[in-house]
Amino acid sequence: MRFDVITLFPELFEPFLKVGITRRAYETGQVQVHLTNPRDFASGNYRRVDDRPFGGGPGMVMMAEPLEKALLAIRASRNDNAPVLLFSPIGQTLNHAVVERWSASEGAILVCGRYEGLDQRFIDRHVDGQISLGDFVLSGGELAAMAMLDAIARLQPGVLSDADSHHLDSFNPALDGLLDCPHYTRPDTWADQAVPAVLMSGHHEQIERWRREQRLALTAQHRPDLLEAARQQGHLDTRDERYLAGKH
Repeated sequence: MRFDVITLFPELFEPFLKVGITRRAYETGQVQVHLTNPRDFASGNYRRVDDRPFGGGPGMVMMAEPLEKALLAIRASRNDNAPVLLFSPIGQTLNHAVVERWSASEGAILVCGRYEGLDQRFIDRHVDGQISLGDFVLSGGELAAMAMLDAIARLQPGVLSDADSHHLDSFNPALDGLLDCPHYTRPDTWADQAVPAVLMSGHHEQIERWRREQRLALTAQHRPDLLEAARQQGHLDTRDERYLAGKH
């Protein structure tokens, strides 16, 4: 798959693409990432890409023309109809289902806004969808793009050392969309706190039940909306409900 990123700061992506376990996806080309700077398509000696907003107000707005020229150059290079996604506060919240969908796609063109945003005419003319990380505002879309690329890359075959690792992530359908359970490692006792005895028992059925109950408890405490969604989808059995009832 190929993701093209339109960004005024391509240098932000260079270390991101070269470190960490997800670099395997970029190095092997499983996830191709191409960076395009709209400033390279701006006119004039100053290569200007932003201007004051009509109607007044604070800040600057990214101009439509350099963005469109950058996009058309990418289109010519890709020779396909890849969707254009903009990272924006009004976008769909990025979640596991969205990541899974894009991880099985052929890629997209990601637009990273800056300043007060983009000229709305570029959005109306070219943007197919918008994505948000949550109800807060970043100084630009680059961090959101990296978050999405990282989440997509780790789902690719062979990227994680343990191929089944991501199936036990929070929000994964393999866990019925629940939060993941706590994890422990050596030493057995640290800061006068011991690892739960069941994890040391070697009894796999009991361990799996403990993990299930921990997931239920954590989700009920921190994300009751996810628990209710799992219930509505029929993922909670009588044993689960009995455990949750006993927690109140």
